[in-house]
Amino acid sequence: MPYPHVIIIGSGLGGLCLAQGLRRRGISFRVYERDASLTSRHQGYRIHIDTRGDDALRDVLPPELYRLFQATAGVPLPRTPVFDARLRQLAVLEGDGGTHLAADRLTLRQILLTGVADAVVFGKRFTRYRAGADGGVVARFDDGTETRGDVLVAADGVHSPVRRQYLPHARVVDTGLRQLYGKVPLTKATRALFPADMFAVFTPVIGPGKQFVGVAPVEFPEPPGQAADRLAPTAALADTADYMTVSFGSRHELLPYGDAELRAMTGAELREVTLRLIEGWHPRVRRIIEHWRPETVFPLTLRTSVPVPAWRPTPVTLLGDAVHAMSPAGGIGANTALYDASLLAAALERAVDGRPIAGIVAGYESVMTANGFDAVRLSADNGRRMLGQNPLPVS
Repeated sequence: MPYPHVIIIGSGLGGLCLAQGLRRRGISFRVYERDASLTSRHQGYRIHIDTRGDDALRDVLPPELYRLFQATAGVPLPRTPVFDARLRQLAVLEGDGGTHLAADRLTLRQILLTGVADAVVFGKRFTRYRAGADGGVVARFDDGTETRGDVLVAADGVHSPVRRQYLPHARVVDTGLRQLYGKVPLTKATRALFPADMFAVFTPVIGPGKQFVGVAPVEFPEPPGQAADRLAPTAALADTADYMTVSFGSRHELLPYGDAELRAMTGAELREVTLRLIEGWHPRVRRIIEHWRPETVFPLTLRTSVPVPAWRPTPVTLLGDAVHAMSPAGGIGANTALYDASLLAAALERAVDGRPIAGIVAGYESVMTANGFDAVRLSADNGRRMLGQNPLPVS
């Protein structure tokens, strides 16, 4: 097997971005994903792509797939208007002048899977790893099978079993916030519900107790399937109509139900719960929630990593939420994962000439942790000030 061979656990945005970067550099890899397919469960909808995320995608993707990403990503207004529950504008937070794109998560994952699907194994649940006899790493799965690699990369999200084994002291804590996510299709009738200012990067409508409704558009420059036919015929993209991601967020103690009860509810029931909670809000906000598509609504417990000091580098490393999960209040979580993946792919290219893996991983982790934990702190501070998130614990 070519050296190095990379085992990637998880096929989220970060894992597939790394796969693309490795394929482009001719580095051997295999991705193992516990879900049966890309569409096995709800994982969110709109993804905000900033300059760093855009640069990472440009770096890892073949030109035709990067052009397809651009053709399927909308360009929202580059600012964040803030409203109160009566739809009075409280502030407008201007953008930084960089790139701001609105991508559909599933569409982006389908683009990232294109050209690397032959090396992605679905329905494979990682359980543990062990050191290999030759200095590599052996990953074990719940079906009893094992695979060997020179590097093991945890790209398996906030509940990462790799992190739990590798960095058992690294904590992921409850932010105290809960969100109910859903979609409102953008039709001629529903567009009129949203003030023009809401077609922005993100719009929070903040009510009593810092409960909030968050709004963000996904408007495709052209239908994804049509764009794929034109730019990258091998990409299998489903046509998805324009929509607004609309979420309701609250401190958990202000909700009338616990986490288990929320998870057991149907989308229609979650919609009714939300409408009761925003009973005194502006009628337009209530009408927006009334247009939630029930089959798209699901609850989410928001968690954050707690930054930890540097650890001794080994052939095991991490990226994205597996190491620095963060509150969505910063809007930078996905971009940080894409940046990690691009950075790690470039670092591993240096191993092709036989350089020791540990030194290469050390260089990657030095940059990744500094950037990632800074993003965790920024997101936690934004969440505390705007949404009532718990303060970030001291590590």
